[in-house]
Amino acid sequence: MLVALIARDRPGALETRKANREAHLAYIEDTGVVAQAGPLIENGEMAGSLVILDVADMDAARRWAEADPYAKAGLFASVELIEWKKVVG
Repeated sequence: MLVALIARDRPGALETRKANREAHLAYIEDTGVVAQAGPLIENGEMAGSLVILDVADMDAARRWAEADPYAKAGLFASVELIEWKKVVG
């Protein structure tokens, strides 16, 4: 099952993002369930995340999202998990 994780950073949290980026990228590598990922950009700065997870079910997506170092650091103002269907690419 593909799940889109769409997260918006808390205002003024760019330094939190930068301080936890290496741990976040290592988590992506270690878990092996991320099909695509990258930051959302606003006014030339990172302001959130879009992550496409390839997981067994929505519960697995929730567990992944909760264990993400960004989430643990309190980076996000909001996180949305939505089942996603790949059509192009």
